[in-house]
Amino acid sequence: MSESKPWLKNYPPGVPANIDPNQYETLVEIIDETLKKYGSKPAFTCMDKTISFEQLDTYSKDFGAYLQSRGLEPGDKIAIMMPNLLQYPIALFGALRAGLTVVNTNPLYTPREMKHQFTDSDTKAIIILDNFAANLEKILGDTAIKTIITTSIGELLGFAKGALVNFIVKRVKRMVPKYNLPNPVSFSEALKQGKKFSIKPFEKTRHDVIIHQYTGGTTGVSKGAMLTNHNLISTMLQIKAVVTPSLPKSDVVGICPLPLYHVFAFAVNGLALFSMGANNVLVTNPRDIKKLVAEFKGNKIQIMTGVNTLFNALLQNQTFREMDTSNLNITIGGGMAVQTPVSLEWEEVTGCYLSQGYGLTETCAIVSVNPLVAELGKLGSIGLPFPSTDVRIVDKEGNQLGINEPGEIIAKGPQVMKGYYQRPEETAKTIKDGWLYTGDIGQFDEDGFLTIVDRKKDMILVSGFNVYPNEIEEVLVANPKVLEVGCIGIPDEHSGEVVKVFVVKKDKSLTEKELLAYARENLTGYKRPKVVEFIDELPKSNVGKILRRKLREI
Repeated sequence: MSESKPWLKNYPPGVPANIDPNQYETLVEIIDETLKKYGSKPAFTCMDKTISFEQLDTYSKDFGAYLQSRGLEPGDKIAIMMPNLLQYPIALFGALRAGLTVVNTNPLYTPREMKHQFTDSDTKAIIILDNFAANLEKILGDTAIKTIITTSIGELLGFAKGALVNFIVKRVKRMVPKYNLPNPVSFSEALKQGKKFSIKPFEKTRHDVIIHQYTGGTTGVSKGAMLTNHNLISTMLQIKAVVTPSLPKSDVVGICPLPLYHVFAFAVNGLALFSMGANNVLVTNPRDIKKLVAEFKGNKIQIMTGVNTLFNALLQNQTFREMDTSNLNITIGGGMAVQTPVSLEWEEVTGCYLSQGYGLTETCAIVSVNPLVAELGKLGSIGLPFPSTDVRIVDKEGNQLGINEPGEIIAKGPQVMKGYYQRPEETAKTIKDGWLYTGDIGQFDEDGFLTIVDRKKDMILVSGFNVYPNEIEEVLVANPKVLEVGCIGIPDEHSGEVVKVFVVKKDKSLTEKELLAYARENLTGYKRPKVVEFIDELPKSNVGKILRRKLREI
């Protein structure tokens, strides 16, 4: 065992130290293989409507053929802008089978954000949910988009149910503003037209870019991470290597409340579980906790991906707390720190260990993950590096640090992106000698378990001492009267910065005095909040990640 990889001795049984991504040349090879292998088995379920691998094979071929018939050529960019619907995997696999490069797009983007992403990526075509088409109309003239395919929430749910869903969405809830786009084609019509054609063959190599996954833009302008066939094949195999020993050999059912356009769900659900022949239960609106709980009731869920705020919200739902979750083998949290009190309560309520993982857009969502069984994992840790992944902790000069010495996390592996699209200078700052500099502060313990301390940019400097918001949030949320906490630094003339916390109460009787007393018991002087603001709801991203930049604006 290499001294630079102390974590290898703690790898769970059945999980290999390395994977072989070179067994495939392109992701399409795996897609084709999977669709044929699992045939009539259920592939994706949404709103109680299921499509099989066989149906997905036909639909995606037809869709891909339609895209080519519109003059789109291999390498052209196509945006997919919708929440979790059956249309998503059809559009994704159809576009990839046609040789196009997919630009995953958050449907909650403002027109300004849409314009940036579509012009930055040179997008030529788009599949968009009609709820958001009015925003596209506002910026379409500033883009190179010529092919527009619209869809509705109910479009693939069957005639009766689809009509009812669309009536409620459009007429009752009025969620589809009027729009006027040039020559839009409906998703159903595209499938119908595609039957007349066949996908023309094309050449792709493992190093060709097939996905543009945009960063959140929290450290500047949002950038397009170029993900190659090699990156995504590797990611799929790395995740499979970790989860396979803890899942049944067949008939796996996973729930996908996080949007597939987000890199975490895209990698775990959209690629890895799909390639294992699992049925992915897609949740269109994860903020509707009652409907999410209903999906647990209606399906024997064995694996779930989520974020801390989602797990916390489920734990506040009495129906969920009382239901039978004995089928749940794996729960993986990512996207933000999973707080220890939430982890402990989740295991107590569901009987399933909540394993925390860590990754970035630039690493196809994966760097490390805790072993998936409680006996092998370490609470509060982000675990061990994935197979074929090397991780180091370095100081400001790039020198490797030792055990329990905090510094910047850098990672190397086959999942590391090719670079940022048309941004060579930004790429050079982020990838040095094959190592991706994450901008996150972490440290290794003596067993090789990695702990993330915080983002470099979020660190608060109080009188020369480093204060990490994650630590403050985790301590305060352990108070039984606290539901959620967001922590930032604010300017102070004496100490440079002081800690401010935004608190959502679980118990309305909680007072500022009481919370500060709790902080005094659990935090050293310079870490204690100097300002407390009670708030009804914390600002969050579409996947439930607390947005500290929004807290700073407040």
